[in-house]
Amino acid sequence: MDNWRGKWALVTGASAGIGWAFAEQLAAGGTHLVLTARRKARVDELAAKLASRHHVKVETFVADLAQPGAPDAIYAYTQGKGIAVELLINNAGFGAHGEFRKMALARQIVMVQVNISAVLHLTHLFLPPMIERRSGDILIVASTAGFQGVPYISTYAATKGFDLLFAEGLAEEVREYGVRVCALCPGSTATEFHEVAQQTVSGSRIKESAEKVARVGLEALAGGKSYVISGLHNYFSTHSQRLVPRRLVNRMAGKIFQPKTRNS
Repeated sequence: MDNWRGKWALVTGASAGIGWAFAEQLAAGGTHLVLTARRKARVDELAAKLASRHHVKVETFVADLAQPGAPDAIYAYTQGKGIAVELLINNAGFGAHGEFRKMALARQIVMVQVNISAVLHLTHLFLPPMIERRSGDILIVASTAGFQGVPYISTYAATKGFDLLFAEGLAEEVREYGVRVCALCPGSTATEFHEVAQQTVSGSRIKESAEKVARVGLEALAGGKSYVISGLHNYFSTHSQRLVPRRLVNRMAGKIFQPKTRNS
């Protein structure tokens, strides 16, 4: 974590799960933080804890990235405070589990807004100052689901596929300016994700901790990787799919993620 000691990091979706873990690990390494999330009480609780325990500066800004204007508001807040964000962590995101035709369209459009549009928007705002300074880092939380189509979480997997490819392409684009970009691809993680997604199946029975996933992402970013898959099991299962026809991979995923109850 010494890469960002004394610098400022912005973490979205910081009120729980992997976002919370990012904040804890960065603060322990002496990084000052801007934490954003929808739940004011949770993010304020985390901020007070980290500032007291690690003696770092912690700012909070309540924002709902489902709102198109939220990224501009976050950027304006940092500018108003005179904060130069050296590390942007695009962590906020959510999924939804079920048959595409039965899920509310509005919820899926919001998912695209949070998982894709907000990531693009925030990156577009914070990247130019990094290029000017020839210093900065961007971590985008994607998913192992982004490597293939996944029935019953089709929209979510597609958004994470976008995040993965966007990060990989951007990483090469900005490398010459001293800016690092990395996509973190977790598998099943012990967070609130499954409850929020109303997922009725467990997917993989191997769940990593949010702390482990966050550490893997930060280490990969510091090491100059353009993407990283957290966990050896996830790494081998993801890359072994290249040896199998894509249609078969999708069919196998469908059997894993098929809801327990299906009504016609």
